[in-house]
Amino acid sequence: MVRLPLTPAEVARGRRLGAVLRRARGDRSMFEVAVAAGVSPETLRKIESGRVATPAFATVASVAGVLGLSLDQVWADVAEAGRATDGGLEESVSSA
Repeated sequence: MVRLPLTPAEVARGRRLGAVLRRARGDRSMFEVAVAAGVSPETLRKIESGRVATPAFATVASVAGVLGLSLDQVWADVAEAGRATDGGLEESVSSA
């Protein structure tokens, strides 16, 4: 299966997702959170740094659960950060 290149909006959303998860992790170690979520520390590092812009839903759900975040809250935080940085352009483009 050929995977299409990510759009700039998808890359930016991935960076915002990573930032939301990183902030929520706070002082907890990456290793501790990754193991509790059932993912490798390398995977969590890549998500937090934005290198994995479209992580699997189950991975995001697991990490969010360990961090005590609902998926609704994660999405709201990612969307809010997007509105703050691009004036809502991504939201209007993705809903078109």
